[in-house]
Amino acid sequence: MAVNDECKLMFLDLKTKRNYRFIIFKIDERIQQVTVEKLGQPEETYDDFTASLPADECRYAVFDFDFVTDENCQKSKIFFISWAPDTSRVRSKMLYASSKDRFKRELDGIQVELQATDPSEMSIDIVKARAL
Repeated sequence: MAVNDECKLMFLDLKTKRNYRFIIFKIDERIQQVTVEKLGQPEETYDDFTASLPADECRYAVFDFDFVTDENCQKSKIFFISWAPDTSRVRSKMLYASSKDRFKRELDGIQVELQATDPSEMSIDIVKARAL
């Protein structure tokens, strides 16, 4: 599975310049390549992000999560989310699962990984708990 250079460049912009709040990636099965599907603007929220994920198709995503620690420090962590809803095609789930590690290695700077098959598995409370 190839990774389009745009994926790495957009991730670098999210990580270093904070130009994006999130990036959603999809595998284009026709050309066997991971491509950028959607870029979330810095002012977008976690709800905007979850609403952008298709209900019945797999995706990879990164989300730049800002939070305040118990010591009142402003911090941010970059989450890698593997979205594979139960309603997606079996072939698609297998393709995303088998390509995940290779794709993740291309994105240097991932701090937390989440796998979700249902929106409840990536609720804001779970994200907050994983960030701390």
